[in-house]
Amino acid sequence: MMFPAIKTEDSVIKGKISFCCRMLKVTRQGFYKYPANKDRPWKYQDLADAMRTIVSEDECNDTYGRIRMYQALLLRQPEDIPIPSERTVYCVMEEIGLSHRPKRRPNGITKADREARKSDDLLRRDFTSTEPLEKCVTDITEIKAKDGKLYVSAIFDCFDAAVPGLAMGTNMKASLCERTLDNAICSYPGLRGAVIHSDRGTQYTSETYRKAVAKYGIRQSMNSAGRRCHDNARCESMRARMKEELLYGRHNAEELTIEELKTFLWRYFISCWNNRRICSANEGLPPMVKRQRYYESLGNTA
Repeated sequence: MMFPAIKTEDSVIKGKISFCCRMLKVTRQGFYKYPANKDRPWKYQDLADAMRTIVSEDECNDTYGRIRMYQALLLRQPEDIPIPSERTVYCVMEEIGLSHRPKRRPNGITKADREARKSDDLLRRDFTSTEPLEKCVTDITEIKAKDGKLYVSAIFDCFDAAVPGLAMGTNMKASLCERTLDNAICSYPGLRGAVIHSDRGTQYTSETYRKAVAKYGIRQSMNSAGRRCHDNARCESMRARMKEELLYGRHNAEELTIEELKTFLWRYFISCWNNRRICSANEGLPPMVKRQRYYESLGNTA
């Protein structure tokens, strides 16, 4: 439609309209609709501006896909901006260049001790929980830095995907997992008695870790068999999401020192992940917002 509009000066030169439409195989009705509408403001401009605001609020928000963007809009409820369907949100994101297609780079580092005593699989791939600090999952991941390797051990709560415990070090010994438990219990004493699920890595079958688990009254759970990552899929998924949002395509970890990486990760998990990041599994709520609403509902019931 743009070509006939240019040639006829937006239908001012009437004689050329029929010729241009016939040659380009477009209808005259369609052509007349184009110049009438082309200067009108885009109906989704306010929605697009609201999306750009959401993306600019946090460094990691540019990884939002259509589901989390839709949930973020519902959570914020921008004034005088009606929230359309999720499909429309996706189309607007495509139009303004906010679409996100994740890249995954799996890197397994688990080494199972086949001779060690194992624990039962208490979760059996049921990663749902009706209350906080009831079921948790944990794992270790490796990140290469400029001056060595950083190992990150985290505990995730199945109720709201919050991170109650986090520890980092330059080795992946059992003491790292023990410190993760210590940090979690220090911040959330209610974790005592919870189920904490892990893979069958040597750290989690070690005597050091088992003593820490027993000290806090935690019920240990493990994958049902070796090399079955789906038994701890919730933790694998959240660990991959962390790398996608914080590292891949954003920061080259191998150009950062271990101390710089520690700062990035602490800020990401404790500040962004727990308090601001939209989580689709929480119906579009950040972990701590869901947890706060849960405790508020208990107070209202009482």
